Amino acid sequence: MTKKNHQLIDKQYLLPFILITTLFFLWGFARAILDVLNKHFQDELHITITQSSLIQVMTYLGYFLMAIPAGMFINRQGYRKGVVFGLILFGLGSLSFIPSMHVGTFNAFLVSLFIIGCGLVFLETAANPYATELGPEATASSRLNLSQTFNGMGCFMATFIVGQYLFRTDGTSGDVTVPYIVMGIVVLVVAVIFSFVKLPEIQVESEEEESGMETLSGRLAKLFHHRLFVLGLIALLSYEVAEISINSYFVNFVTGEGWMDKNMASVVISLALVIFMAGRFLCSMVMRRVRAEKMLLICAICTVVCMLVVMLGLGWVSLIFLMLNYLFEAMMFPTIFSLSLRRLGPLTKSASSLLMMTPVGGCGFVLMGLLADATGSMTLPFIIPLLGYLVIVLFANQLLKSK
Repeated sequence: MTKKNHQLIDKQYLLPFILITTLFFLWGFARAILDVLNKHFQDELHITITQSSLIQVMTYLGYFLMAIPAGMFINRQGYRKGVVFGLILFGLGSLSFIPSMHVGTFNAFLVSLFIIGCGLVFLETAANPYATELGPEATASSRLNLSQTFNGMGCFMATFIVGQYLFRTDGTSGDVTVPYIVMGIVVLVVAVIFSFVKLPEIQVESEEEESGMETLSGRLAKLFHHRLFVLGLIALLSYEVAEISINSYFVNFVTGEGWMDKNMASVVISLALVIFMAGRFLCSMVMRRVRAEKMLLICAICTVVCMLVVMLGLGWVSLIFLMLNYLFEAMMFPTIFSLSLRRLGPLTKSASSLLMMTPVGGCGFVLMGLLADATGSMTLPFIIPLLGYLVIVLFANQLLKSK
C-alpha cells in the first residue's frame, strides 16, 4: 500500500469531513436515548418489555419506509440538501414531544419517534457513503470507523445524561420532553449552519453508466447482481438486530438480574458505550494496516463467544463479557457498510439507501421482549443477537475467500 493510500482523508476534504462527522454524534445521541426510554416508559406507563419495544419499532420503521425515498432525494438533490432536510425532520420530530406530552398517550410519543426516525435515515443515507468517499478507497473503512467514533460519543452522552435525568437517585423521574426539546433546538441550529455551507459533491468513477440507471428499478436490479453487496446487506441487517436489541434490553437485563437499580444501570450502559466508542477509534487505527475483512472476522467470532458466555448465566462473569461485546462489535457497522459499497461506482448512493433500511433490524428487540416476557428468563433472549453475529462471521469469511 502506497503512502497516498495510507492517507486517511484528502486534505481538500478535511472541513467537509469534520462537518459531516458532527452528524454522526447527533444521530448517535438520538438513537441511544431509546435505550433508557424503554425502561422509563415501562415504569411510568406500566407497560411490558414487549409493549415498550414499540419505541424501537416506530423509530426504525421510519428508517425502513424512508430509506429508498431518502436515497432518491439525495441522488437528485445531492448530499447537502439531503442532510438539511434530514436535520429539519429530526428537529421537528424532537420538538413534537411537546404536544405529545399534552396528549399524554404512549401512541402520541410513538408518532414523534417515527418522525425522528424519518429524519435520521436522511442523515445516515447521506453521511455514511459521503465519509467513505473523502479519501482513498483503501482507507474507507478506517475513515468511516473514525467518524463513527463520534457516533459512539453521542451514544455514551445520551445514556449517561438522559439516564441520570430520568432515573434520579431520589426515586423521582424527570420530564421526558426536556431532553427532546434541547435536542430539537440544537438540531435545527445545525440545519441552519449546513444550509449555508457548501459541501463538495464527490464524483464517482464510471459516471457514464448513469444514463442506463435513471429509474429506481434499474438501479436496484443492477445492485442485486453484485453478490457481495447482497451479502453485505444481509450482514448489516443482522448486525442491527444484534446491536440495537442488546442496547435496548441492557437496562432490563441488569435490573432484572438484581445486579443494580435503574440509575446505576444507566451509568453502566454508558460505560459500555465508552468501550464501544474506544473500540471504533482503535479499529480505525488498526485497519490502516490490517485488512478490514480480517478484522471483521476476528471481532465477529469474539462477539459470538461473548453471547455464549452471557447465555450461560454466570452472574458477574456474564456481565463482564456483555461489556466486552461492545468492544468487539464497535467496528462492525462502518466496516460492513464500507465493504458493501466497494466498487459500486454511480450505484453508491442507491446502495447506501438500501443499506440504511437495515436499522429496521432494531425491531428484533420485540423478539427479545417476547422471549423475556414469555419465559421469565433474562438470558435466553440473547439467542437473537447470537444468531445475528453468526451471520456476520459467515459474511466475513466469504469476503476473505473472495479475495
